[in-house]
Amino acid sequence: MNVTVCQSCGMPLTSTEQFSTELDGSQTREYCIYCYKGGKFEQPGMTLEGMIEMCTTILKEEGMDEESARSMLRNQLPFLKRWRNAGNVGNGQDGTIANPAKDTSFSREPVRYVTLPGKRIVGLSARTTNAIEMSGQGSIGALWGRYFASEHIPATEAARYGCYTDYADGIAGEYSILVGHEVGEEERLPEGFDEVQLPPATYAVFTSRIGPMVEVVSEVWDAVWTWSDQSDRTFTGDFEYYDERSLDPEHTQVDVYIAVNERR
Repeated sequence: MNVTVCQSCGMPLTSTEQFSTELDGSQTREYCIYCYKGGKFEQPGMTLEGMIEMCTTILKEEGMDEESARSMLRNQLPFLKRWRNAGNVGNGQDGTIANPAKDTSFSREPVRYVTLPGKRIVGLSARTTNAIEMSGQGSIGALWGRYFASEHIPATEAARYGCYTDYADGIAGEYSILVGHEVGEEERLPEGFDEVQLPPATYAVFTSRIGPMVEVVSEVWDAVWTWSDQSDRTFTGDFEYYDERSLDPEHTQVDVYIAVNERR
């Protein structure tokens, strides 16, 4: 089942028991049962700031450090349906929430759709989850460091990939991350490297703004996770694409390719 997130609190909806209900008792995957039931919000007076604080407390109880939890929620929740048009004004510099409608730093929707042939990517890999990466105990940062320290990487100008495959449960479960570069089908696999075979696929392409790499990549994935078309994702393999625009880590622009159903 394709996983979506509650458009109020951002919780991944992984089972029908978590789906909310309308006034007639029918289920909807737009909200979770804790936020919305019987056609109305359980806490109609809840503010965005209140939701962030409540969810921060829950994530802390689940093991995430408070700073990481609050930062993730401040980046994600304002763009969910419940809060998107709620007039959440602020510039974000003093900890207030920016108004999503006025945030023009980059498009939070795909900039284009493309269909690509299969790709063979080789590099270093690990198994992880979004929750682990957000906890500060993740492996992706160290994986990039090991890759760039390897003697098997190509010239500086070659494009790099961060590939996400073998999803166990959409955005909610484990997945494999491989950091590497593209090679031909006949090229020998370097010693100590793993490989990913991305199938031919159609992708929704999200493009970041230009800025510090750690910031812009996080912003793009926040946009992907809160994208309204989650049900269109196929989870056959997604990837970050780093080309000459990302040579300067303080002035980086990156594309994120999300595999989707073929466009009609």
